[in-house]
Amino acid sequence: MSNPLSPPWLSEPVDANTLHHGVWPSSARRNARGELEFGGVPASELIHAYGSPLYVVDQGELETRAKRFRDIVMRACERNATVGHVYYASKALITGHVVQWVSGQGLGFDVASGGEMAIALAGGAPASSLEFQGNNKSEAEITEAVKAGVGCIVIDAPIEAERINAIAGAMGLVASVMVRVNTGVHADTHEYLATAREDQKFGLSPSETAKLVAVIRQHTNLHFEGLHSHIGSQIFQVEGFLEAGTRLIALYRELLEEGPVATINLGGGFGIAYTEADEPMELEAMMNQIVDHVASEASKYGIALPHLAFEPGRLISGPAGVTLYSVGVTKPVVVHDDDGQEATRLYVSVDGGMSDNARPALYHASYSARIASRESEAEPALVRVVGKHCESGDIVVTAEYLPGDVTPGDVLAVPATGAYCYSLSSNYNALGRPPMIGVSDGHHFLMVAGESIADVLARDQGFAVKAGS
Repeated sequence: MSNPLSPPWLSEPVDANTLHHGVWPSSARRNARGELEFGGVPASELIHAYGSPLYVVDQGELETRAKRFRDIVMRACERNATVGHVYYASKALITGHVVQWVSGQGLGFDVASGGEMAIALAGGAPASSLEFQGNNKSEAEITEAVKAGVGCIVIDAPIEAERINAIAGAMGLVASVMVRVNTGVHADTHEYLATAREDQKFGLSPSETAKLVAVIRQHTNLHFEGLHSHIGSQIFQVEGFLEAGTRLIALYRELLEEGPVATINLGGGFGIAYTEADEPMELEAMMNQIVDHVASEASKYGIALPHLAFEPGRLISGPAGVTLYSVGVTKPVVVHDDDGQEATRLYVSVDGGMSDNARPALYHASYSARIASRESEAEPALVRVVGKHCESGDIVVTAEYLPGDVTPGDVLAVPATGAYCYSLSSNYNALGRPPMIGVSDGHHFLMVAGESIADVLARDQGFAVKAGS
C-alpha cells in the first residue's frame, strides 16, 4: 500500500531502481554493477572527475532532439507549401558547446539578452540566425544586435521601434523587426509562466500591433518581417497553439492589405515529462496539427501561408540533462495526513539545492530521482529530496519513491534538468555554481567550469580593500 503522504499522481513502484520511460536521456541505463551510466559513462567516474553536485548533459540526446524538431517542422511546412524556421530558445540553456551542437543541426537562436547574444555569436552561430527578444532591450544591446547583423529584432513596445530605427539609421543600416502580439490566448500552465494575457509585460494587443506596424513601415531604417507570439511554457496540449494561430492569421490578413508580412512565429513552450505522471502530446502529431490548422485558416481567407517559425527550448535541452548529487543526511519524519493517520516521510538531504535548481521553489515544479551509484533490493520508501540551503522551501524533489536503504554517500540522479537549472542558478548561501560536463559515446568533457568558494570571494572587492588598507 502506498504511503498516505504520497501525492495521488505518484504510484509506488515495484522496483525503485527502474527508470521511467520518457523522463531520462535515452542513453541512461544501469550497467552490470547496477550503476547508472549516461552517454556510456558511469556516474561514479563523473563524480570522481568533477565532484558533486554536477550538471551532466548528454550531447547525443540534445543533438537528436534538435534535429528531430527541425525535421518535423520542415516536413509539416513543406507539405503545406511554405518554409519553416526553428530557433532554439537560448534561455533554457546556452553554453559554447550547446551553441555548436544546436547550430550544427541547422537551428537558429532565440536570444533574450545581450549576454545570450554574445554567447551565441562567440559559439559560432551566424548572426543572421539570431532573433533578439526582450521587453526592455537597452540601447547598448540594440546597438550590438544591429552592428552584428542579427536576423531579426522582436519589438515589444512602440518606443522600441523609434529606438531601433534611430540606432540603425546612425549606422546607415536597415534592421529587420517583428512585433510580439499578445493574442489573449492563455495556455494551461503556472501563473508565472503565462505570457500571452493582456495584463502582463509582454507584447501588444492585435489592434496596437496593427497601429505599430503602420508606423514601422514608414521608417526607412526598419524592415517589417512579421508577427511573433508566445502563449506560455510547459504546454502539453495543442489547443492553445491552434487558437493563437487562428487569431494571428486574422491579423496577418489585415496587415497584408497594406504591405507584405513574411513570417508568423508561433513561439515555443512545448512541455516535457519530469515525472511518471507527465504525458506530453506526441511531438510530431502536435506540430502537424498546428501547421495544418494555420494553413487551413489562411486558405479560408484565400491568402498564401507565410513562413512559420517555432522556438523550442526546454524540449531540446531539458531531457538531455541530469544533475548528480551526493547524499549527506537522511532523516525519517513522522507526520499526520489530513485524516490524522500517522505516516513517515524520509527526508534525504543532498549537497546542492535551490542554488542549482530554483524551479521547485519558483514554480512548485516536480522532478524525479533515482540512486545512481548502485541498485538496491530494499522496499521503496516515500522520500523528499531537499537541498542544503537555509530555507524550508529548498526542495529538489517533492515526492519520490527510492529504495528505503538510501544512505549518506549514495549518489542521486535527478533527470530532466537540462533546461532552466543552470540558467537560473545562483550563489545563494555563498555556494559556488556546479560544473557542467558533457557526455558522448563513453567520453566526458568539461563544458562550464564550476565555482569554488575562492571564485565567489574573488568578486567581493571588500576583501581587496581590507588587504590593502
